Amino acid sequence: MDFNLILVLSLLAICVVMFILNKPRIDIVALMAIIALPLLGLVEFPDVLRGFGDQSIMLIALMFVVGEGLVRTGVSHNVGDWIVNKASGNETKLIVYLMIAVAVIGSVMSSTGIVAIFIPIVLSICAKLKISPSKLMMPLSFAGLISGMMSLVATPPNMVMNSALVREGIKGFGFFDFTPIGLIVLTVGVFYMLYAKRFLGSKDAVPKNAKKRTTLADFSRDYALGNRETLFVVKHGSPMIGKLLRDFSLNKDYATSLIAIERGRGLSRRLIEPNAATQIHADDAFLADTNGDIELIEKMAKDLLLTREELAGVRFDRAGAEIGMVEIMISPDSSLLEKSSIESKFRSTYGMNILGIRRNRKALKCDIANENFVAGDTLLLIGPWKNVSKLQAAQNDFVILNLPEEIDRAVAAPGKAPYAIGSVLFMVSLMITGAVPNALAAFIGCFLMICFKCINMENAYKSISWPSIILIIGMMPFATALEKTGGVTMAADALLAAFGDAGPRTVLAAIVVFTMITGLFISNTVTAVLLAPIAVASANMLNVSPYPFAMAIAIGASAAFMTPISSPVNTLVLVPGRYSFMDFVKVGVPFCLVVLLISVIFIPIFFPFEI
Repeated sequence: MDFNLILVLSLLAICVVMFILNKPRIDIVALMAIIALPLLGLVEFPDVLRGFGDQSIMLIALMFVVGEGLVRTGVSHNVGDWIVNKASGNETKLIVYLMIAVAVIGSVMSSTGIVAIFIPIVLSICAKLKISPSKLMMPLSFAGLISGMMSLVATPPNMVMNSALVREGIKGFGFFDFTPIGLIVLTVGVFYMLYAKRFLGSKDAVPKNAKKRTTLADFSRDYALGNRETLFVVKHGSPMIGKLLRDFSLNKDYATSLIAIERGRGLSRRLIEPNAATQIHADDAFLADTNGDIELIEKMAKDLLLTREELAGVRFDRAGAEIGMVEIMISPDSSLLEKSSIESKFRSTYGMNILGIRRNRKALKCDIANENFVAGDTLLLIGPWKNVSKLQAAQNDFVILNLPEEIDRAVAAPGKAPYAIGSVLFMVSLMITGAVPNALAAFIGCFLMICFKCINMENAYKSISWPSIILIIGMMPFATALEKTGGVTMAADALLAAFGDAGPRTVLAAIVVFTMITGLFISNTVTAVLLAPIAVASANMLNVSPYPFAMAIAIGASAAFMTPISSPVNTLVLVPGRYSFMDFVKVGVPFCLVVLLISVIFIPIFFPFEI
């Protein structure tokens, strides 16, 4: 064996050990490799830098931005609401809709990101329906991993394999080339999880030692809000249409203050913060805080031609992603002392309405608008989540005591969901048609999201997982070093010596298995980087198409179902699902065998071995 090959393998082994130990950080390990390989003369320095200009690396980074845009505009949370409505409390339907939704959304954003988004959604569904999170968390993680098999941009290993083909002078994969296999795995996966859920449901719906977070419903009870939550819809012919809010004395005449105005329906729906200059339109929905007097509420509806709807339980659930509550306490040295909310101009200053006041742990039932604040008073406020930052900047006047768990659903860019969806669809259409390179299509998609204010530049930079990017760049020179020192040829020879006589389908099966096993110890992206040249070399030696073997590595890299540490996706659901290590083994290992069987049968059908 060549001395340089021994050196490369030794350095690679050291990196793998550090990856397993997670010491030091993975990006530090990658930087060490970037420095060591050229210093030892194993690769030329330009080869090390090539990764920084690789289109696949740019594409991976840009897809982080696209995913963040979908999160900030509330698209993902809207899908969660859709799942709840469609399932209608049926556990089987929940699993089906959950896995389909996660797989579809995950096809254009990070699988780790989509699972992280859906964890609080799934937990809230479980709490509402009183079912164990263990029934849904593993289907969630499996769907997140399967989403990596749905499109070219769904996961870095797909883009790594595409880049490997392009470097060999071969046409890369198309955007939907992965989709047929992914759909088959998803379909089988849904049925598999419907069967496997019986092995995951022994845990309590709520752990006995769990610390309960405050909810909007808790606030409503503690401050005795009762029937004050009301929704008014402006009828056609209402005297309010076309006029400004200042033209009506809602507070004085009807003891009602508007929290927000909902305008439009579906994707065009937006929430407006009301002020004196706000013009009223037909079909506007007023999210209102009343004094609970039914006669006065009905009089307002009659006088102004409004349709009245009562909101029970969680306040304004339809707008919960944009509007919520926060509990604060007046400080002893606050400038608000001995002033009422009207005198202190609380709403105009902080953009929040005062719903209730508690003094000595009792909710006041007086006219809170004119009640003077006393040190130690706790106030319940309602308004846009974005205005909470204004409260945090005024810590001298009060202390924020409690934020409800619904803040996890807060949308940073309300009303921008249609633009985010449109940007993604346009980006995907460019990728499908091949009108421009995939990386350029992603640039255009990100640019549109920034122009439409779905995401700003600061959050775009923050959304990129730079350690992951550095990790991929740092490991790419290993593939070059292994090729130059004969390591790739040696590995391909060993693979073909063991399985070559049995035919290319057996070699494909061996590649899938080897990829799955390697992925147990190092990240699936690094696995793809290291095995990509072996797949191409093996295809060349067998004189068959490289596409089946490249697809086999991509599918095997995404099939990280076996243990909770096989993928960050599994690790994310381990605690909220209250799983043990063996839960993943007993459910994940059989499904890996299912994926292996699907790969061996269907990859050669969609990607024939014949050149």
